[in-house]
Amino acid sequence: MAHIIVVGNEKGGAGKSTVSMHVATALVRMGHKVSGLDLDLRQRTFGRYVENRIAFLKQAELELPSPILHELPVIEAGALRPGENMYDHRLSAAVAAMEPDSDFILIDCPGSHTRLSQVAHSLADTLITPLNDSFIDFDLLAHTDASGDKITGPSVYSEMVWNARQLRAQAGLAPIDWVVVRNRLGAQRMVNKEKMERAVANLAKRIGFRVAPGFNERVIFRELFPRGLTLLDLKDIGVKQLNISNVAARQELRDLIKALKLPGVNADF
Repeated sequence: MAHIIVVGNEKGGAGKSTVSMHVATALVRMGHKVSGLDLDLRQRTFGRYVENRIAFLKQAELELPSPILHELPVIEAGALRPGENMYDHRLSAAVAAMEPDSDFILIDCPGSHTRLSQVAHSLADTLITPLNDSFIDFDLLAHTDASGDKITGPSVYSEMVWNARQLRAQAGLAPIDWVVVRNRLGAQRMVNKEKMERAVANLAKRIGFRVAPGFNERVIFRELFPRGLTLLDLKDIGVKQLNISNVAARQELRDLIKALKLPGVNADF
């Protein structure tokens, strides 16, 4: 059975699609069969990333390991049973079609609350929530007092994850392994960074997620998107000497893959 990875939160700009593409490509490069699904039906950043990759590789006459992008199937209204939701049916059909030929299914969710995103979270074996290192983004997970030190309550997103966990428990499925990935960490030990570190660690104990290091803010990620490339592809396209920033970014990806603790994955790339 394929292991389902869901990358989600309800705030845009946290790096979900960048994390999705790099995790998917890393797994493919390690020999795993990876299928991808983009549930942001409007922006489709992850989907565009994969499509850019296919187009660039064809133009450059290169063959590089790539995740296989799938689309939600079209379901006729007449095929639905009474009370059945169209989006539930489309997502279930997509996962069923991908599962036989996949070791991993990676689902990238939109930066907003949708029915598709809600259902996808309940399917997650591993849930990755990228989080910018800011209390504005932390508010996605929980509310704090004015000092930022005391957590006053969970956010609507945390409550959605809780509901997804409950649905899995009722279905007799294994618990969701929830991993919050701290993105855009500052290089210096600033007061905000230290307060965020304490707040995230405190919340992790209260609502049950693991914390993993993500990516620092780097121009390279924006530069790679039009060609659909990742940090792992640079040498394959003729970059003979990686600069210090690129080497550091590769190490960040390696650390992230290790922290996810995915089944059968040793982060050897």
